[in-house]
This record gives sequence, C-alpha cells and structure tokens, in this order.
Amino acid sequence: MTTLPFHRFDGPDDAPVVVLSNSLGTDLHLWDAQVAVLARHLRVLRYDTRGHGQTPATPGPYTLDALAGDALALLDHHGIERASFAGVSLGGMTAMAVALRAAERVDRLVLCCTSADLGPAQGWHDRAALVRAQGMSAVVDAVLARWFTPAAPPAVVQPVRAMLLATDPEGYAACCEAIAAMDLLRHLPGVTAPTLVITGADDPATPPEHGRAIAAAIPAARLLDVPSAAHLANIERASIVTTAMLAHLAPDALALGDPLTHAAGMGVRRAVLGDAHVDRANSRITPLTADFQDLITRYAWGEIWTRGELERTTRSAITIAMMVALGHWEELAMHLTAARRNGMTVAQVREVLLQTAIYCGVPAANHAFSVAATVLADDIEP
Repeated sequence: MTTLPFHRFDGPDDAPVVVLSNSLGTDLHLWDAQVAVLARHLRVLRYDTRGHGQTPATPGPYTLDALAGDALALLDHHGIERASFAGVSLGGMTAMAVALRAAERVDRLVLCCTSADLGPAQGWHDRAALVRAQGMSAVVDAVLARWFTPAAPPAVVQPVRAMLLATDPEGYAACCEAIAAMDLLRHLPGVTAPTLVITGADDPATPPEHGRAIAAAIPAARLLDVPSAAHLANIERASIVTTAMLAHLAPDALALGDPLTHAAGMGVRRAVLGDAHVDRANSRITPLTADFQDLITRYAWGEIWTRGELERTTRSAITIAMMVALGHWEELAMHLTAARRNGMTVAQVREVLLQTAIYCGVPAANHAFSVAATVLADDIEP
C-alpha cells in the first residue's frame, strides 16, 4: 500500500522536475540550503518520507520498494512522467530503488552520502527496537555525532536535532527495518540514469568506500568526495554539494569548464587554505581575473589536490619546497599556513626547510626560515 507523502514545490512550473528525498530522521527541510539555487533552474519537488515530518507513519516494517512506491505515487498524483531524483542517505537508497523499479521515469540521479549495502542487519533491528521502546531521544546524540564533523557549528546542528526529535518513532524504526533488508548493490548495473555519487570524506555512517562501490557498479557514474564533511554533506558543505548537484542536474546552468571539477576543487581549496582566505580571494575576482581563478580552482585544486595517491601532508611538503626553490615568498607563507591545516607538524616543516638548504641553497633556506618564523610564531614553543 502506497502513501502520498506531504510535499511542496519550488521553482518554475515549466522547468524539468527534480525530486529531493530526505535522510532517515529528517524532513524536507534537509534540503533548504540547496533549494534556493536549484529552484532557479528546476522545478524542485521535496517530500517527507513515510513516518517523517508531516507524512504520517504506517505500521512497519517498511521496504525500500514501498518507499520507492510512495515517491512514484507522488509523480503520478501530479501527472509527472519523468523526473530526476536526488537523495541523502535513506533518500539515496530510495532513489536507487526508484531507478531500478521504473528506469523509464528517471532522468538523472544524485546519490549523496548513501549506501547500497549497509549491514549488519541486526544493528538496524536493534536500533528500531530501541526507538520503539524509548523514543527518539535515545539515539539523537549518537546519530548527530556521526552526521557532523566536530567543526560543525551549533547553529547548523541544532535544526537537525529538532528534526530527529520530531520524527515519529514508528516511522523511524520502520525505515531502519527497510535499511536492514536492503539488497541493492548487485542490481545497480541495471541503473541507466546518468548518476552523480557524492561522499563525505569524514562520514562514519556511510563511509566513502560505500559511495565508491555504488559509483563502480552504476555504468558511467561520476564520483565527488567532499572534504571536511560527515554524513550530511549537503548541510555541512552546502555550497560544494549544491554546485555539484546543479552541474549534474542542469549542466547548462553553470558557465564553467567543468562545474563538477570546479565544485570538488573549491571544496579542497577551502579545506586546505581556509574559508577566510578563499572568501577574500573570491571577493577580489574581476572580469579580468575570473577565468584565471576558475583555472586555479579546477586544475590545481580540482584535478591535482583531489588525487588520493599522496597524502595532503606530502603535497604540502612538496609545495613548500617548490616555493623555496622558486623564491615565491608570499606563496610560501600561504602554504606554510595550509601545511599546518593539513596536519604537518612544525618539526616536519623544519625538516623540509633543512632539505631545501641542501638542494635550493642556504640563502633561500635562510629566507624561508625567516618567513616560517613569522607565519608559525604561535605554534613554535619557546
């Protein structure tokens, strides 16, 4: 039996439709950060999953097929023949189930911080039993600790806490049982829709390898790993995820060489250099420098710094040595700060600069130590 979910539309009536499906324990406001941008180019249809937000719970357990049926019933109700689907976590699982059940109705897919095989099943049954017995307060703190990195500010976390606490325990438990019974991974080669898979680099709930497994299974899927993000990457790193979604769902909307690479590059650039530095750089962009800044973001940060073969500390060490060799002292100062953000210790920086004394010359290393003494003054023990 299908349920017609509570839902709302944003964006032009005549634009292509994208359906946004929420994660376990949240409601349609999970997507607030994305809607303002997506709705400029798309007709955005958000809904509350069964037993979440304003969609009533029915007795569980649920199945992913039933949740997919609810989403398709929503399309039928509004006479929508074909739409794109985007989902976070449980919403991504639902989107995959829709794509497998009704491929002809799915234009494009965005699968964010999700999994196609999230066992063991017993853990989900235990969680379902816990919330049925003790309510949502029994799990909320543990859930939030997995959904956000420690750096997430309270103003970002608290609205999600409120969503969790407002979720019907039966709806939450029954969806846990749907996840426990999930069997999607072996079927994913049958997905025909162009697919973007987004992972949070620091996501303990659906670790990045789950996203990589999905991307490997779906033909020609693209993968974006969002730095400094846990399970709700679309909230914690909203600008990166929104840009990537728009690039995939409405590729003509962004005038960039490769919007997805730009989004990935901007994420790494912010993680390495810090938001304040990047915001200052962006505020100084002019028509003369815009293409150059796009080039830096896409190629230096989106193509090179995103590669996984070297740790970021190693990339920082290499960059510091090259800045000394070339005498780029302002860039050296910036990358010394970045190196500390990347996890290099002062002792490791010292060793790199000592190495440059041999291969770049003592005068260059002497100047480099002077720059480092200023930049790292607060980190150097007396």
